[in-house]
This record gives sequence, structure tokens and C-alpha cells, in this order.
Amino acid sequence: MFMRYWQERRAVLQTAKDIFETGLVIGTWGNVSARVEGEPYMVITPSGMDYETLTVEDMIVVDWERNVVEGEFKPSVETPLHLEIYRKRPDISAVVHVHSPWATAFAVAGQHIPVILEETAQVIGHEVGIAAYAPCGSKQLAKNVVQALGEEKIAILLANHGLIGLGEDTASALRVCQIAEKTAMIAIYAKALGAAKALAPEDVELLNRGFKHYGQKRKK
Repeated sequence: MFMRYWQERRAVLQTAKDIFETGLVIGTWGNVSARVEGEPYMVITPSGMDYETLTVEDMIVVDWERNVVEGEFKPSVETPLHLEIYRKRPDISAVVHVHSPWATAFAVAGQHIPVILEETAQVIGHEVGIAAYAPCGSKQLAKNVVQALGEEKIAILLANHGLIGLGEDTASALRVCQIAEKTAMIAIYAKALGAAKALAPEDVELLNRGFKHYGQKRKK
């Protein structure tokens, strides 16, 4: 059967496997999605399926009303959350949701992840706050998350639940989650040693702004 949006399907699948293989999720928890550019659709992982057995064909295409456009299985239970983020944030093209242990420890403790590393300042650019608790898959959770994210934030904790990273593609959204998780781990270790000292706001802004122009491209 002919499938559309092959590139988006492959990106979502690869990122889903990455979050599983790197321990950001276990079992079938977590989810990944990507906006289909120029179309009122997104590609998202299916609900409750083993990451190790997922294939490109298993990725689900849904419209903004949660109708399945292409796919054999049910989309992730968190589909309303992803859709609400895309509705409110036209600058975002990918969402990665993980249940990584260090970041989730902050979510359970009700504490923000501070900007204590240059990497955190560069990639995320703000402390990672917390969206108020609501049951997974609920409209209230979606509402809480978009409210906590506002117009510019790209990472947020879900109280007693996990972490969400946003990006221009699945790779950048995954990187946000990876950096948030590393920051949370180091913050907990630093607090055990005495204190986790956050960077000054002006340094965070400078590092974040500079990182947007960092890197090189190979000549063709």
C-alpha cells in the first residue's frame, strides 16, 4: 500500500527507537510526533506497542481533529497533548515525550530543573518548569502543558509524569530531552555535594543566542 509522508514516518520511528535504546523510556511509555509541513496532519507513534518491533508502516497519521488519516493502529494516548502543542506553537514541528528518571524526579518533587550547565543554556535556554498534574491523555493535561510552555519555552516537566521536549525536527526535540535529563542528573549530584548553582540570566541569554549560530556545514 502506498504511504504518504515517508520522511516524517522515518524520523518519528528513529526517534522512538532512540528514546527506548538510550533509557529515556521503558516498556511502551513515551511518544514522539512530527508535524507534516504544509498539511493539517501530524505523524505520531502508536499507542501501547513495543518500540523494538515498531516499523515505518506502524506510524500513524492523524489530522487536527484526531481522525486517523493513515495507519492500522490507534495513535498514542497522548495525541491530544501533541495536537494542542502544534495548534498553539506554529514554530514547533516535533514533540518528544519521555519518562526519563532524573528529570522525572524533579517532576515528582515539584522542582524546576535549573540552568546549571552551559549546554542547558545553549540548547534549552531556560529553566525547565512544571505543568500542573492532570491524567495522561486528558484535555486538561494538554491545556496545562501549553499554558506552562507559553510562546517560547521548548521543555517542560509534567507533574508526577515525565518530560516533554520541542524542536524544529525530531532530532532537535530529542536533544532537548537529553540535555534536560543530563542537567537534572548533575543537579541532583551537585545538591548532594552542597549546592547546584545556576548560571546568571544574562549568561544564559548570551549562551543561548550564540548557540543558534554555532556549528559548521560540510561543503558540497
